[in-house]
Amino acid sequence: MMINMQNNFNKNAPEFTESDKNKDELNHTPDSQARKPGVVTRWLNNLIQMGLGESLVRVGTNLFSVIALVGVIILAQAYYHQNPSRFSANNSPSAVSAPPAGVDIGSMPALDIPITSGISRAAQLHTNVPSRPRQEITTYTVQDGDTVFGIAEKFGLAPETILFGNYNILVDDPHSLTAGQNLTILPVNGVYWEWLGGIPFGEWAKFYHVTAADIIEFPGNHIDPNTVGDFENANIKTGTWLIIPGGSREFTTWYAPVGVTRENPSTARVMGQGACEAVSGGAVGYGTYVYPTNKHYLSGFDYSEKTNHRGLDFAGSEGEGVYATDAGVIVYSGWNDYGYGNMVMIDHGNGFQSLYAHLSAIYRGCGQSVGQGEGIGAVGTTGRSSGPHLHFELMTSTWKVNPWDYLPPP
Repeated sequence: MMINMQNNFNKNAPEFTESDKNKDELNHTPDSQARKPGVVTRWLNNLIQMGLGESLVRVGTNLFSVIALVGVIILAQAYYHQNPSRFSANNSPSAVSAPPAGVDIGSMPALDIPITSGISRAAQLHTNVPSRPRQEITTYTVQDGDTVFGIAEKFGLAPETILFGNYNILVDDPHSLTAGQNLTILPVNGVYWEWLGGIPFGEWAKFYHVTAADIIEFPGNHIDPNTVGDFENANIKTGTWLIIPGGSREFTTWYAPVGVTRENPSTARVMGQGACEAVSGGAVGYGTYVYPTNKHYLSGFDYSEKTNHRGLDFAGSEGEGVYATDAGVIVYSGWNDYGYGNMVMIDHGNGFQSLYAHLSAIYRGCGQSVGQGEGIGAVGTTGRSSGPHLHFELMTSTWKVNPWDYLPPP
């Protein structure tokens, strides 16, 4: 078989010419022998000629990765054996159970975060803890422009609590509020009142719709429950001012009385020198109402039973006209001693009366009939008033109603 393969090879081999022989001889010089490729190079060239070059590259890459991984493992083991203490501490039982070391937040450096587009939030290293509820009384000095509603909102209280805590100053009248007054601000909604004795303490507490325990156990009153004995007949020194948390009471009547009619105007005599005598006949209203001022918006208090304000304070400049909201007869015309200043009242003859206060001028007198929209006076600031406006009330013979329920839309 070897002889046949050799013969086949000889048959297929190319024939060399003389010129090829000469060329071959010329190539066998010392320099060509020096540039003759090595065994590895010829082996690689042969593999490439056989189409195995790509496979060779893949094998080489994988082999290199394996060698590198083995080298990393060997180096890591060598490093571990040289520094065993760095790893043994974390593996010991005591290390696992040991509490973490405390960190001083105050010693941490401030974060310098660059400003970027969008919404950013600065790091806060301290937690803002909401302030605890007050238990003690504080004092507030009234500023220009303050109202009962505004002061109440500032301290998180109901508006009536401002009146209930300052009866000796405001007398339940929100118009009594003036700049410079020092108001008592309770820590909670309720009443501030002086205990004068004379009745069982439990009965006194019921008058404000609370229990004796509500008052005695309130921390702001600084009462030792062990020294008062029976709560219903508590041993508390008379003259002690007490916070009545959650308490309430009826407002005192500082405003004009209701039920002033042309037939019986005498009920208004307690209000001042503007009271009138009885009148028979006269104009009767239509039962519809118009605005009493040129401006149809407020510059002061709104109608609020919570703050004992039973009317509307319409805006107006000094001297602007004031008009009858409906036809009727004048049943009060003159000065009022309850803080209304110059005041006019009209009986409309249909069960309703209207009131106009703080006037700078009065144009109609007792017993006169007036038509709807007729001028009866001028806007002013007489009486307890913080500036020019018209205090306007609408009432029945038994109750003061909310004028907004009867006036047309502004």
